Amino acid sequence: MTTFLDLHIPGTPLLMPNPWDAGSAKLLASLGFEALATTSSGFAATLGRLDGSVTRDEAIAHCATIAQATELPVNGDLENGFADDAGGVAETVRLALGAGLAGCSIEDWSGDAIYEAEHAAERIAAAAEAAHGGDDRLVLTARAENHIHGRDDLADTIARLQSFQEAGADVLYAPGLTKLEDIRQVVTSVDLPVNVLALPGAPPVGELAQAGVARISIGGGFAYVAMGAVVEAARELREDGTYGFWETASVGAKAWRNAHP
Repeated sequence: MTTFLDLHIPGTPLLMPNPWDAGSAKLLASLGFEALATTSSGFAATLGRLDGSVTRDEAIAHCATIAQATELPVNGDLENGFADDAGGVAETVRLALGAGLAGCSIEDWSGDAIYEAEHAAERIAAAAEAAHGGDDRLVLTARAENHIHGRDDLADTIARLQSFQEAGADVLYAPGLTKLEDIRQVVTSVDLPVNVLALPGAPPVGELAQAGVARISIGGGFAYVAMGAVVEAARELREDGTYGFWETASVGAKAWRNAHP
């Protein structure tokens, strides 16, 4: 049986889009993707909030909703584990197991600052013990958040990822990297599959594959694409008084019907 971790093949990256509700999960599954991931920012937007404002209980319930929407494996975006201390992170991972997830990610960002390196590794070690200690096993992704928060210290990022590898993580992730040479250096500095966030300016999939990347995700990208389409349609209706947005809407309606054969 192919497991979620088996889908992480360096050089043949798993394309893992991030739905924001059950409907978008079903739609993406119908388009042929092999796995899905939740998005903290996309989910927060559905609640009318900004990223970082969702509670642990809300996030776990949302993860369960996405996991139940399709038969695909789902990776849960659990932010910093909704706790600063290692014990709290472990409890979050145990709750994630009960939500039916195939994997989850834990950040080394508190919401205000990057955790000190030793403490960050302790948190991943506790998460790994919870993820791997029972009959069911979660694929644990450890995230080094330096670059997405303006701290462009590649050496520190690599050192953190290496410590997360030693702490028991299954997949490593440094969101915010867009330079191919930096991504290649990360991949060659660790022994675990590496996820890349497909941000504007990031290398295309083919180049990331050649660099040995094993997984590509998009964060809140598709959720914001949907919002952007609504903004453009609303602008057209208010300012132009026309209905050209139905052309895009017809594509969505057809895809939604095809998702329910």
